[in-house]
Amino acid sequence: MNGTARHYFARGNTARGAHFLYGSAFQGLNKLIVLQGPPGTGKSTAIQRLAYAMLEQGRDVELFHSPLYPDDLDAMIVTGTRTGIADANACEGLPLDGRADVVRIDFGKAVDGGQLTDAARGEIDALRGKLLDAYTKAYATFAEALRVHDEWEKVYIASMDFDKADKVAGELAASLFGAAPGKTAAVRRLFFGAATPRGAVDHIQNITASLDKRIFVKGRPGSGKSTMLKFLAKTAETKGYDVDVFHCGFDPNSLDMLVFPELRLAIFDSTAPHEYFPDRGGDVVLDMYERTMQPGTDERYALQLEPIKRRYSQAMKKATALLGEARDIDARIKDFYTEATDFAAVRELQQRLEREL
Repeated sequence: MNGTARHYFARGNTARGAHFLYGSAFQGLNKLIVLQGPPGTGKSTAIQRLAYAMLEQGRDVELFHSPLYPDDLDAMIVTGTRTGIADANACEGLPLDGRADVVRIDFGKAVDGGQLTDAARGEIDALRGKLLDAYTKAYATFAEALRVHDEWEKVYIASMDFDKADKVAGELAASLFGAAPGKTAAVRRLFFGAATPRGAVDHIQNITASLDKRIFVKGRPGSGKSTMLKFLAKTAETKGYDVDVFHCGFDPNSLDMLVFPELRLAIFDSTAPHEYFPDRGGDVVLDMYERTMQPGTDERYALQLEPIKRRYSQAMKKATALLGEARDIDARIKDFYTEATDFAAVRELQQRLEREL
């Protein structure tokens, strides 16, 4: 019987720069295997191979994807043994000083330094400078998009009934959280999606697949969705309910989803770019526009909103293109190291990794 894979991100390309949640996502592990070495030496492939092996053995895993190469893995956790494996280059903020037994495996040992000429090393250094520049421009453009999004929100905030929003949040909390479980809540912070070179990518459907109930929160920018999620997360923690808190991959100061494992329930912002609709029993819609906004707000401000939406879309497209440039530059750096890597040595390192489990 195959195990189950849950897919996440814990690194984001955001309007506030590169943002990492590995300190929270990897908390409480018994063992942490850290893969070191330059890009292109087989670390992501080793993690992927290990994930397949664990699933075939019937073990459940959590897979953490790269926001630059969203089909590739930066890290994984074997949930049953609380063992984590992570690429140190990609996963900043790992809890290396916690209770976990830390094992380091250096894939850099597989690189034949003699194959890297002075000219190649000079080109790698130049490419690293270009990579930093591409990321810097991408983050600045995402920040520009966030400023435009703030303009978008202000239009709706001016038409919002905050008393109604508070009432919706209070009633929902009362309906979800009964008697306190009598324990300290476990709070874990993650991303369900990320801005990538191919646009926004999310794993909402995978993450929520096994849950009994899903609340799809609809609404407009500024209609109180994130504020309500923050209130529910705080209420759950205060009452002792475990909660997985999913930050927005565009603005990590905002929240996009909460999962309550003990309640087998998720509530999430179901608007673009991660818009979904109920498709099974236990799915319900909560429309914050209908519940908290003055009727006719969309129509009243349609002409004002049109250029704001256009500027926002243009900025997001530009930022995505800049991430594409970063990916292409990163791939060229990887190529230098891949050509200098002894993959027989990599296989030995992969075998050692497998033995560590």
